[in-house]
Amino acid sequence: MSTHDPIAIAGAGLGGLALARILHVNGIPATVYERDTSPELRTQGGMLDIHHDSGQVALRAAGLHDEFRAIIHPGGEAVRVLDKHAVVRFKEEDDGEGGRPEVERGRLRDLLLGSLPPDTVRWGAGVTGARSLDDGRHEVTLADGSAITTDLLIGADGTWSKVRPLLTDAVPEYTGITVVEADLLDADTRHPGSAALLGGGIFFALGAGKGLLAHREPDGSLHVAIALSTPEDWAARIDFADTDSAKTAVLEHFAGWDPRLRALVTDADGRLVPRGIHALPVGHRWDRVPGVTLLGDAAHVMPPFAGEGANIALADAAELGAAIAAHPGDTEAALAAYEQAMFPRGATAAAESAAGLVLCFGEDAPQSLVDMFTATD
Repeated sequence: MSTHDPIAIAGAGLGGLALARILHVNGIPATVYERDTSPELRTQGGMLDIHHDSGQVALRAAGLHDEFRAIIHPGGEAVRVLDKHAVVRFKEEDDGEGGRPEVERGRLRDLLLGSLPPDTVRWGAGVTGARSLDDGRHEVTLADGSAITTDLLIGADGTWSKVRPLLTDAVPEYTGITVVEADLLDADTRHPGSAALLGGGIFFALGAGKGLLAHREPDGSLHVAIALSTPEDWAARIDFADTDSAKTAVLEHFAGWDPRLRALVTDADGRLVPRGIHALPVGHRWDRVPGVTLLGDAAHVMPPFAGEGANIALADAAELGAAIAAHPGDTEAALAAYEQAMFPRGATAAAESAAGLVLCFGEDAPQSLVDMFTATD
């Protein structure tokens, strides 16, 4: 037997949680449905730069900006760009005046979770499917075998959204880039050469069709994203359970690179984890469908090479929450207002992200990225 939730949010990522928080601040209850069985099930690693004109706007709307400022990573906005010979081509220190402070994704998620009433998130109950009912509501099936009905269904469930098919047939496509994630733990003690090479913030070592992107995390570890231009099935042909073999396969792409850069792969602690980078078409949109919409990656997943993904999800949440609060009792007016603003904003961010992929891995990398940074100085 189905239960009914007036507002159901699929996905307890940053966008879904921020929306639930902003609605809560406005006295509007919502339930978040999440496939993970608990908030501790998976690490939420990696650093995010939260932009002053998007992500931070959402955190202000959520009443959490001061708490956010308390968990940022000092020094995290420093930037280094190197070529394959480990020659520094661009360097900028973090003077504390930038508008994109770095924060651990996990700490930001914990901040949002802790700001919600305890029963807001229903764990182990991710959305597995949904269908429209004749009265404008939706019936939603959940991973725990139950089902609900809802007046407003919001897909904040990421790249492979189960809500998106209600609105569009579009499916994310492989961008040609696979990222292999690695970590060097306790770097100052165990990997001092790599720690010195990277510095305190974000690090790019780039060449045509490949690169090493890394950053220092507050716990002293170095997180490395090894980006490779490969066929979509490349990772499937490698046994990543055999870490030594995986490292060998990755290093084949970095022949002739400086040994200090190759050490970011050879010295990695633990398993390497591959992840294909997918994106929806730039400017992806849909016709208005009553009682349902999308935000974040569900709406416009894009390459992660412009720092826009988390920020656009937070901005979507802020705008959707404000629209719902501004149109009490008129869901369609709220969704129309939200989508009218969201579509062009998402298209701009997606275009910037697609351009960021070319800047980082095009034939003239890293010069193209250096030119971008120096042009904005």
